[in-house]
Amino acid sequence: MEPKDIVEISKPETVAEEETASDATIEDAGLSLEELLAAKEKEARENWDRFLRERADLENYRKRVGREKEELLNYGNKSLLEEILPIIDNLERALAHASEDGLGAVVEGIRMTHAMLLTALKKFNVTPIEAVGTPFDSAYHQAMAQIPTDQYEPNTVVEEYQKGYMLKERLLRPSMVTVATPVK
Repeated sequence: MEPKDIVEISKPETVAEEETASDATIEDAGLSLEELLAAKEKEARENWDRFLRERADLENYRKRVGREKEELLNYGNKSLLEEILPIIDNLERALAHASEDGLGAVVEGIRMTHAMLLTALKKFNVTPIEAVGTPFDSAYHQAMAQIPTDQYEPNTVVEEYQKGYMLKERLLRPSMVTVATPVK
């Protein structure tokens, strides 16, 4: 190849033309770098926001699982206890009727069984609701009837058909009661 065959790249004729050309190239490159930087900053903000949301979701999940675990430990045996309560009811009914007939040994056996069951329930934080003589509270009592009487204040529990029970601070079963009304 001879020197004549080499193609010359056109060069700016003057220094001013050369500076203008290099400024234009830098501006084009700078503008795209600024755009690229802005895009990366936006992406970084979005990733940070996503990270914070995921972190909050994980923390909420941990708290919910902790509450559910505590709830299970505290109230997991609720269905078992609900099955035992009718047995206690029947023992109480048997005691009420057997003592009328004077069957001493049978009554004593039922009384002991009843006491053992109540003791076992207390170990699991099951306590009876005292209803007779207390003001009626629909959160703990289920009114089965109303009776006009002067012996009790109006809206007071007069009689208990079925005992209610609490499991810790939660209602396990409401008391079925008769409520006093004013005499007309």
